Amino acid sequence: MPTIEQLFERHGPRYRWLATATVMLGTLSMVLTSTIINVAVPAIMGEFQLGQDQVHWLATAFLAAMTVGMLVNAWCLARFGSRRTFICAMVIFIMASVVGGFSQNFAILVAVRAVQGVMAGLIQPHALVTIFQVFPWNKRGQAMGIYGMGVVLGPAVAPALGGILVDTLSWRAVFFAVLPSCSLALFMASRFLPGTAHARNHRLDWLGIILLGVGLTALLWALAGLARRGLDDPVLLTALIGGPLIMGLFAAWQLRHPYPLFDPRVFRYPGFAGGFFVAMVMGAGVFGTTYLMPLYFQQVQGMTATDAGFILIPAGIAMAIIFPLSGHLSDRLPGAVMITTGLLLMPVSLLLLRAADIGTSVVWLMFWVALGRVALGLMMPPVNTGSLSLLPPEMIPQGSGVVNFARQIGGALGVNLSAICVQFFSDRHWHAHPEAGHPHAFEVGFDDAFLITASLFILALWPLAWMSRGQRLKRTETSQ
Repeated sequence: MPTIEQLFERHGPRYRWLATATVMLGTLSMVLTSTIINVAVPAIMGEFQLGQDQVHWLATAFLAAMTVGMLVNAWCLARFGSRRTFICAMVIFIMASVVGGFSQNFAILVAVRAVQGVMAGLIQPHALVTIFQVFPWNKRGQAMGIYGMGVVLGPAVAPALGGILVDTLSWRAVFFAVLPSCSLALFMASRFLPGTAHARNHRLDWLGIILLGVGLTALLWALAGLARRGLDDPVLLTALIGGPLIMGLFAAWQLRHPYPLFDPRVFRYPGFAGGFFVAMVMGAGVFGTTYLMPLYFQQVQGMTATDAGFILIPAGIAMAIIFPLSGHLSDRLPGAVMITTGLLLMPVSLLLLRAADIGTSVVWLMFWVALGRVALGLMMPPVNTGSLSLLPPEMIPQGSGVVNFARQIGGALGVNLSAICVQFFSDRHWHAHPEAGHPHAFEVGFDDAFLITASLFILALWPLAWMSRGQRLKRTETSQ
């Protein structure tokens, strides 16, 4: 298996972009899978007779499982090398997609999404690690911007593609839509990813995987079932208390294990904890709103799946345009300035959507959603590169996994809580005012979910201050 040095000798300077294109295509396939199903959720709800607090598991299971895959990624890279890890994960991902497309049972469908999520977690962290390996430090922001522009094409086209597939074929077609891009990524990985492994004696922390999986699943299940079961249910109460306790045991175990999945040493570097929490909020915003928007347009605005998909295209294009600019600026401007701008713009977008009603013009809705995507596009490159810049080079693979973990667990919690809020506040309004009708009850639920998400972004200014202090300290130490 060739090393990075041998691949540079074989392909020359263009190898940087060949490697970047490979990991970008893999990540694009994963992002497409995570978002394309959202526009199909109402159709799946109808076929399996599900509520909001049940069907969200299609997104939550994917994101929660993805956190596990991301933490295992560092071990797989060390044990098997980038090429083998990428190819094996992609093959399993393709098989799971086919099973999902033919599934006749919702439980199996959720299990398929969990398998897809683990494989996506193995594939997606390749991007940051590869970019930091093949680009010099002063070009990484630009590379991240160009890489990000390609990746956000997934969210840009996924809703429209998914809507067309749902309306013309079936919701099952969304599971097959990613197979061409996955196949191309497989081919490119076999040529352009390095294959050497360097730590064959590195042991996988199986106990850590079990503790994290059980704790996170219990917490998410308890939150999702709180409205239906109530605190009087002993099983739910056990999960609600036990889930966080088990995750606390996971964190304590990581401090003791010689090869931790979640390397706690990264938090010793000043400012990294702030970046971790900002990434969590960013993940909640990215995945929570990506999940809510197609549902909002179909259940409140009365649109078809195709219409709901096409109305989200300008938001995806706006994010694709802002990403390269954001990456370029992150090499020249303080990251805190860009992140602060995003943290303030996102609540504006959400509060404007909260103020909308059934009669609001589609043009305004498109603009307000696009404003939120611009905010997220401004934040992503500086949060990623800024967090990893606080670490020494040998800690970057571990830091990359932790940053991705933060974004994904934030996304899982964001989708979970958003769906719960919509269901809870909609049901409460419906019972109090049955004469208002279901669309208005849904509108109240979505409005409250938007408000809660907006509040999270305001609160994230606090951990951003920690991150900024860490960057100033690092610059001071470097200049001495």
